[in-house]
Amino acid sequence: MDTQCPFCSVQCKKLVVEQTGDGWATYTAVPKPNAASEGRLCTKGMHAHQHALASDRILHPMAKVDGEFVRISWEEAHRLVASKLTAIQRTYGDDAIGVYGGGSLTNESAYLLGKFARVALRSRYIDYNGRFCMSAAASAGNKAFGMDRGLTNPLSDIAHARCIILAGTNIAECQPTLMPYFTQAKEDGAFIIAIDPRRTGTTELANLHLNVKPGMDAALASGMLKVIVEQGYTDHAFIEARTKGFNELKEHLAAMDLEQIAEITGVPAGLIRQAAEAFGKASTGMVFTARGVEQQTDGYLAVRNFLNLALVTGKMGREGSGYGAITGQGNGQGGREHGQKADQLPGYRSIDNEADRAYIAGVWGIDAGDLPGKGVSAYEMMEKIHAEEIRALFVMGSNPVVSNPNADFVEEGLRKLEFLVVSDMFLSETARMADLILPTTSYLENEGTLTNLEGRVLLREANRPAPGEAKHDWQILGEVAARLGKAAYFPYKSAEQIFEELRIASRGGIADYYGITYERLRREEGVYWPCPDPVRPGEKRLFERSFAHPDGKAELIAVPHHFPDEQVSEAYPLQLTTGRVLTHYLTGVQTRRSHSLAARQFESYLEIHPATAKKHRIEDAVLIRLESRRGSIVVRSKLTADIREDTVFVPMHWGGIQNVNKVTNEALDPTCKMPGFKVCAVQVRPLIESD
Repeated sequence: MDTQCPFCSVQCKKLVVEQTGDGWATYTAVPKPNAASEGRLCTKGMHAHQHALASDRILHPMAKVDGEFVRISWEEAHRLVASKLTAIQRTYGDDAIGVYGGGSLTNESAYLLGKFARVALRSRYIDYNGRFCMSAAASAGNKAFGMDRGLTNPLSDIAHARCIILAGTNIAECQPTLMPYFTQAKEDGAFIIAIDPRRTGTTELANLHLNVKPGMDAALASGMLKVIVEQGYTDHAFIEARTKGFNELKEHLAAMDLEQIAEITGVPAGLIRQAAEAFGKASTGMVFTARGVEQQTDGYLAVRNFLNLALVTGKMGREGSGYGAITGQGNGQGGREHGQKADQLPGYRSIDNEADRAYIAGVWGIDAGDLPGKGVSAYEMMEKIHAEEIRALFVMGSNPVVSNPNADFVEEGLRKLEFLVVSDMFLSETARMADLILPTTSYLENEGTLTNLEGRVLLREANRPAPGEAKHDWQILGEVAARLGKAAYFPYKSAEQIFEELRIASRGGIADYYGITYERLRREEGVYWPCPDPVRPGEKRLFERSFAHPDGKAELIAVPHHFPDEQVSEAYPLQLTTGRVLTHYLTGVQTRRSHSLAARQFESYLEIHPATAKKHRIEDAVLIRLESRRGSIVVRSKLTADIREDTVFVPMHWGGIQNVNKVTNEALDPTCKMPGFKVCAVQVRPLIESD
């Protein structure tokens, strides 16, 4: 089977080979040549077929009766969901229903989910788990550049960068097939700077590791900017011709004290100077950010400050110079471009813009006045559920009871719902709470397009038959819409037919896919957006001549110091940060069902420095209780000198008593509504106290 890995944003191509004999079938994944990963697969990609073939796939619609799930027919499922949603809207209004999507859905399903919410349900409340992945970088890119695409440059440009900043990104574990790009760049003479409170496989590659305090990335970038401006490493011609706001930024930096920045960030002033000089002096350079910088309550401003670094040194819009937000989910990029976000319409159009609303309404065949307005972010939807403003929720491709911060609050809210529908392959933690489960197909069965981290649209082929009565996401949406009396707006017979409408809906928008077709994707093996012309190539490298603002200039901004919303105290003396591990993906619903991956990392853990562990009477490999002001979890200790003494780390891939989001902070970035996952105040103690 020709396909591609369903996990991270690289979207590596592969071939899944079936071998039969003695009545058994075995499957092996073989990497295929492709432009992004150059024919590599990581361990997750090598074993991704295992979850698709797992014996506990949901194969039939199931309704909860007296607390237990019972199999029902699709006819009964359609009748149930239509009657429940209609009754709730009749009683409480259209906005009493929320829709919650995912960044792993294909472009076709993501597009259709947004249309389903706004046309079939007429609700303003739709958002998706990509809010927790890319919202800080997306909003920063839109404000600074006038548009947001994961990487402004193709991956091949990394080889031409003489200095690379990796801020809050552990590529070695999260996107391992990209590591050879950075390894080769270093071998060719690039100076690599890694910013992370932990020592990781990524920081080991770096020439310089800045061991920053969690939540202080923006201040660290300010320190580097101060040195660059004061030492004259700026590109004055670029600043004058292609940016605005430099004088205000310069005045702001002049008032800052580098020693104070060193104190609040935990990074010595000498190392800040070394990093600034390396980046400032380099002829070319690239800046990459990821969740370590972005999942903060100042994530938007932190990314803006790293963009300042690239702009004041003129390292944008040319070979080897640019910015990259390392997308987490498989289609985190495409998922936010075509209507899953509360404030966006297809083509990266704004739902508040009257011209954009009129255009999309025309494509959909409705009156612009019938198109709902802007909703709220993913976590804010959970707050509205808890407040019983949203009475029913339709979840597709996500596991919000594990992925949201303050997870106990979220679970409590979901229990208040009058009706919860979950479309999933497995009985996830959220699906267990559902009133109705609709079985969906896996990546081996569901054809469609995805957009990787560099803005390259790829066609994922799929030819395995759907198991049992499972259906594609887009089929489920169309059939439910038909039951709601909206069949005429959802006439699709194939994913390609949906993509043809998406092309038209995106035409003229920032994320213009009009020039991309299935036939072209098969022939060219991927096309960059924007691509408005069917016979011309897409734009590989952005901003070579101008930025996307009307005046063509990028916007610099002065970023004040911001401290984490929750500070340590006597009761909660340590800072918690979270992240990923090599063998698992997101909330682990899929990877924990791969026997090969689960065996490598079968339980969660807490990284703690040996000196810190000694203070708290914690030994290695024992069960400990981690507690914050919101809740507590139980995980196993892992003593390591690879982490700051004031910080502990827990991965995010487990639910239940190991769900780290039971303790994370629900405070949101005021601009992009990103939760502050990456820092909160906690205490740790042995689960069993010794005498």
